[in-house]
Amino acid sequence: MKQGIHPKYYPEATVVCSCGNTWTTGSTSESLRTDVCSQCHPFYTGEQRIVDTAGQVDRFMKRLSRYGSHQEDAKKRKAAALKKTEQRFLRQQLIALQLDDRVFQILSDNNIVTVGDLAKLVANDKATLMGFTGFGEKAYEEVETKLEAARSAFFAKA
Repeated sequence: MKQGIHPKYYPEATVVCSCGNTWTTGSTSESLRTDVCSQCHPFYTGEQRIVDTAGQVDRFMKRLSRYGSHQEDAKKRKAAALKKTEQRFLRQQLIALQLDDRVFQILSDNNIVTVGDLAKLVANDKATLMGFTGFGEKAYEEVETKLEAARSAFFAKA
C-alpha cells in the first residue's frame, strides 16, 4: 500500500442524528451528521410521520392547495360561462326556433316573445300552452322538438 495517499481513518467516529440519537462507527471523518436514522425513520418506527427537509413538504402542500383552488376557480368560471350562455339562449327571439307559421302566430298572439318565455311554459305549465286557441298536442310536440334541437345546436356552437 502506498504511503500518504489514503485519508486518515477514525475507528471511533461519532454519528449524530437530527433526532438526537448518537452512535460510533468507523469513518474517514471524525464526526458525521445525518437527518434520519433507524430511531426516527418512519419505516423503522412504524409511524406515519413526515420528515420535512428544508420545508419541502410545506412547499408541496402549498402547491397542492394552489392547484386545488385553481381547479375550483376553473369550475366556477365554467359554470358562470354556462349560465351566461343559457341566458343568451333564453333571450333569443321566438323566430330563432323556426316554428311552423301557425304555431308561431298562436304564440305571438299570446305574448310569447322569447325562447325563455316558451321554455318556461313547456317546462312548468303545459296546461296554459294547451289552453291557447288552436294549440294542440301536435303543436306542443313540435315546440318541444324544436326547443330541444335549438338548445343542442346553440350549446354545440358555444
